[in-house]
Amino acid sequence: MSESKGPALKERPLKTLERVLSKAGAGSRVDARDWIRGGRVRVNGQVVRDPDQWIDMKRDRVRLDGKPLLARERVYLLLYKPTGYLTTYRDPKGRPTVYDLIADLGTFVSPVGRLDLDTSGLLLMTNDNQLAERVTNPESHVPKTYLVKSSIRLTDEQLQQLRDGSQARAREDRPDPNRGFADRQMAIADACGSARARHEGHKGLATKVTKKHKVKTNSL
Repeated sequence: MSESKGPALKERPLKTLERVLSKAGAGSRVDARDWIRGGRVRVNGQVVRDPDQWIDMKRDRVRLDGKPLLARERVYLLLYKPTGYLTTYRDPKGRPTVYDLIADLGTFVSPVGRLDLDTSGLLLMTNDNQLAERVTNPESHVPKTYLVKSSIRLTDEQLQQLRDGSQARAREDRPDPNRGFADRQMAIADACGSARARHEGHKGLATKVTKKHKVKTNSL
């Protein structure tokens, strides 16, 4: 069992114990922390009560309630997230979450990335850990396309600023050249995975984003 100081070698597949349980599809990370602290999880035969314990995925044997974690059938869900729903498992304030929309699914899946409370559109949810990490890793440059509505109609000069990426934090965050512009709406292709970068693209343009709708992740 690995020490809890953190991963020393990048090439070793280390994850915290709570993430191991969650990514195996056993339950949410909140559930996993409760199970671990309740003494229901053993690693290499020993009870571990630290959810942040580092686990070597290739060497350590993890059991929940005495049963080994089994590879689950992979599930891929393309969910339409309405506005007003949080991309989280549980909200302390009792606000609705995306899990309220999939209560009858029958298996646990995690959101691949997050959509803001006021953002609607495509949300990929899965128990395929490798796919999720590949899509959300900025180094993968997986494009996500958002249909954005601005508070004013942008001038040709302002649109060109967005096309050039001069107002964005990341060069990848710019209007999609394959999509046209209509009135105050535009399609922005973002491959950096940063919500802040998407908002930065409108700074200095004397406009605000009044509506944001995610329409595509790569080819999905």
